[in-house]
Amino acid sequence: MIQSQTILNVSDNSGAKTAVCIKVLGGYKKRYAYVGDFLVVSIRDIRNKNKSILRVKKGDVCKALVIRTKKSHRLKDGSYVQFSDNSISLVTKQGGPLGTRILGPVLKELKYRKMSKFISISAGSV
Repeated sequence: MIQSQTILNVSDNSGAKTAVCIKVLGGYKKRYAYVGDFLVVSIRDIRNKNKSILRVKKGDVCKALVIRTKKSHRLKDGSYVQFSDNSISLVTKQGGPLGTRILGPVLKELKYRKMSKFISISAGSV
């Protein structure tokens, strides 16, 4: 469950390290976001790599997709999956991923929401 002012880890190689949630997208007065929901985030920290190759800067406002949550998620077979962190992947204006890689696992349920591009660039899927 991710809500406004939640600090999130960025799991792609776009250059951001952490972000804070500004708004949960997807409905009137929607309070919480789960895996597969979109957010509006502000970048808090960036990775200390070469600054010229970074795609985002500190303070930028971007859209993001929730990849992993600490709150357990029920799969179709009845089992539950829970991760150790709240992670997002930054999204372009067209809806594709901003980075070229996603570090860590991604749920296969994103495929049913027509976000298979995120699964294909991830390290693994659960």
